[in-house]
Amino acid sequence: MYLNNKIIVGKSNTNEAAILLDKANRHGIITGASGSGKTITLKVLAESFSDAGVPVFLADIKGDLAGMCVPGENNENIQTRLNNMGINYYDFKKYPTCFWDVYGKNGHPIRTTVNNIGYQLLSNMLGLTEAQEGVLAIAFKIANDKNIKLDDLKDLRILLQYVGDNRKDYTLEYGNITLQSVGAIQRSILVLQEQGGDNFFGKPSMEIKDFIKYDAQDGRGKINILHAVELFQKPNLYASFLLWLLTELFNKLPEVGDLSKPKIVFCFDEAHLLFEQMPDYMIRHVTQIVKLIRSKGIGLYFISQCPTDVPNDILSQLGNRIQHTLRAYTPAEQKNVKAAAQAFRINPNINTEEAIMSLGTGEALVSFQNEFGEPSIVEKVTILPPQSKMGTIDELTRQSVISSSPFYGKYDTLIDDESAYEIISDIKYQEEKEALEELERKEEEKREKEEKKAEEQRLKEEEKIAKAEEKQRKEEERELEKIRKQEEKEKKEEERALEKKKREEEKARKNSVSYKLGKKVTNKAVDKAINKGLNSIFKNLFK
Repeated sequence: MYLNNKIIVGKSNTNEAAILLDKANRHGIITGASGSGKTITLKVLAESFSDAGVPVFLADIKGDLAGMCVPGENNENIQTRLNNMGINYYDFKKYPTCFWDVYGKNGHPIRTTVNNIGYQLLSNMLGLTEAQEGVLAIAFKIANDKNIKLDDLKDLRILLQYVGDNRKDYTLEYGNITLQSVGAIQRSILVLQEQGGDNFFGKPSMEIKDFIKYDAQDGRGKINILHAVELFQKPNLYASFLLWLLTELFNKLPEVGDLSKPKIVFCFDEAHLLFEQMPDYMIRHVTQIVKLIRSKGIGLYFISQCPTDVPNDILSQLGNRIQHTLRAYTPAEQKNVKAAAQAFRINPNINTEEAIMSLGTGEALVSFQNEFGEPSIVEKVTILPPQSKMGTIDELTRQSVISSSPFYGKYDTLIDDESAYEIISDIKYQEEKEALEELERKEEEKREKEEKKAEEQRLKEEEKIAKAEEKQRKEEERELEKIRKQEEKEKKEEERALEKKKREEEKARKNSVSYKLGKKVTNKAVDKAINKGLNSIFKNLFK
């Protein structure tokens, strides 16, 4: 209940327990066992901040915070509590509510781009090892250097595939990239997609200023309720989403210093999920944000079972504390109770440890910062009942609130701009086209070489055949020449034989008696003719 610049959370027998509105950005914590009344306390805080004109963001992990859009109803238990607190009149009313849902089913979609969430939060979301986170950081750096936008998970998957395929080209400039790490990241992204991660990444991106809205009629702050019933079943996604919100708040909102009231209050339910398995460097980063974010007019309230769920450096920054009952059956639980008790400023009239274990439902120990910024001594109080409906709402009521919201339709349609998927797909298409052309060129060169080789082989074969034919021709010529010569030789031998035969026959003839007698006769006739001729010549000369 909001009254006189105070957020009245509950009442003791003598005092009102209230958070001073100008100290509400000193952050706070609500702790207690399951069923101890933390959700009721959260509703009371949210309603009071809304009445004070402070927008609120909270996660509804059970679906029972949605009733804030419907007026509450009095009943016997509530009236008894009001009577015991001395409250005669209580205004039950509905609150200006806006529903959000990462999956877009029970509220306006909430999205961000892969670029916006960054590799560190994404590594935490994917549960990556240090080596795998290093490879993811390299992929983000390559995308940034090449001016490639990463909007959704398909962009990230194709980028990792491209980086893995071309890792040899990037190793010297960016560092070692192993296929094992790339494969492990791809597998983690696949798991995230199966958990509905595709709904969280994309455009249009959520504008954080849309959480800081007011009711147009009475100026009350809007209560932004994240329907997280399904999201809470994926602890990594839920925790990473809340861490992203925290980081976005810190990065996007300007410095305003100390205000008379917060610009917005963010409530992180099941806060232990934020810090489980979170690496030390990220815890230090979150701690720094918690320390500095109040100067931006933001109040952070963590809700968990035990104060030890929150790191000590962050716990020390939470100035407004509400502790519901804790059960201590084991030594570890007793240790938690002791730690919770020691977190309060001592009240000599209260045994804090015993009080924590004996608190009833709707009762709490509280300590809030006073006007000097000092923690008040611990007090036992009864928490006020909510002014809106406690419990869930029907689908018709929810859809009526959604459709009447100023953000109806703003984030509903997913926008798929040109980003890594399209750019790298085009690069791969061009590379594949060039590779195909190169392959075809090489095939053509190979074919031409084979044709040339075949032609050369044919020419060689023809030359070989020609040489063989020439050789055969020459051999045939030589053979013919040999035959000719042999024939000439034989002819000459025949001629010589014939000549010899003739000589022999002539010799034989000359040696014959008849030849000799004929020769003598002939010789005599010749001699007689010669002598007769000579005589005739001499007679004529000397006449």
